[in-house]
Amino acid sequence: MDAAMEDAGAPPGSDWDRGSGGAEAVLGLAGAGASLSVCYHEAFGPHADLILLEAGDDLLPDLLQGRVTVRGRPEEEAVLCTPSATYAMKFVGTSNSMFLIPPGEAVAASLRPDHTNEDATVASDASASIIKVAPGSIELVRTAPRLDKLRSLLRERPYVLDEDLGDDSEDKKGLYTWEDLCVLVQSSDSELLEGLNSLSAVEIDGFWRTVDVNSVNTVLDMILHNSVLHDWLLNALPENGVLSVMESDGFTHKIVAHCLSRFGTKVEQEAGSCWRLDERLVCLQFARKALSAGKMKLNNFMDKWERSIPSGMRADLQMLEGEVLYERLGAETWVHAFSVADLPLTPAERFAALFGERPRWEWKDLQPFIRDLRVPGASSEGLLIKYARRTQPSADADPIFTAR
Repeated sequence: MDAAMEDAGAPPGSDWDRGSGGAEAVLGLAGAGASLSVCYHEAFGPHADLILLEAGDDLLPDLLQGRVTVRGRPEEEAVLCTPSATYAMKFVGTSNSMFLIPPGEAVAASLRPDHTNEDATVASDASASIIKVAPGSIELVRTAPRLDKLRSLLRERPYVLDEDLGDDSEDKKGLYTWEDLCVLVQSSDSELLEGLNSLSAVEIDGFWRTVDVNSVNTVLDMILHNSVLHDWLLNALPENGVLSVMESDGFTHKIVAHCLSRFGTKVEQEAGSCWRLDERLVCLQFARKALSAGKMKLNNFMDKWERSIPSGMRADLQMLEGEVLYERLGAETWVHAFSVADLPLTPAERFAALFGERPRWEWKDLQPFIRDLRVPGASSEGLLIKYARRTQPSADADPIFTAR
């Protein structure tokens, strides 16, 4: 039988007096053939108020230092979060009895489960008293953070230019602070922050918000317009100059700085901080804008896209991986928006959405839409085998994937 005991602080290898009783007596057993009598403690009682947690050595520092939280709403399966990781909590029952034996103490009256005294001879021989019996333990399994909910929450009320929140609590409906998100989203703090960054969220007046796409387009257009007026290079936009000019045009410092960081990289120079706009990110934003009206012939889309992007930048279809789908209709190729950013984050739901959009996928088309999936302990190849079926008509043909 298994024995679960509280740590009594015994130094490894110590020889304990078996007569001292308690967990020390069990820890002091020497050799495979050693034995010890056990009995029920006088305080033995219900064990429904006790749950054991099985944790690896890597988790102990966070547990002992109180750096863990259990997150989840009543209708959700709870997860345990450290500052940087999320763990599913799974109760594992056992057919063996796990006896909980407290630290050593003088053996007082020991009882049967029905609270009658044990035989005096047994009681006098007993050296360890059982205070509880655990039916199992909670196992921690590393899992992906549940960030689909974060995306849903932030999409309730994206920030729009010239927004006035007012002072009424009703005006704050659909807005969430960091503390709110920690309560509502099952994720570690570190993973939650990564999720906010991946959604291009920004903290405005204490609330985490995404920015409405039309507002983003307006700010980006004005930054590019001012770069022409003031002869600013797109790979060296002066931070102070951009912020000053944009604020004079009525845009807030916070939103302009957010858009600069969303579409560029900050570079420190002797003359001050500058921003280098990322060609792919800027061109991708204009591609989304061109496709916002719906499906287009590829030639028409390319013409519209190339005419809209800033001078000096070059449109390339490779920039659109994971953002569009192509469809051959007769002699024409059509293109429409289909962004990986809008797909579910859990593998089962992701593959269901993909095969709902298109029943058959070639690998070159499918890969951009699954490479961002992150499941602890599972590779992309493993997920593909689990959720898709591969067929290959001939050795030199591209493999085709369908729903499993």
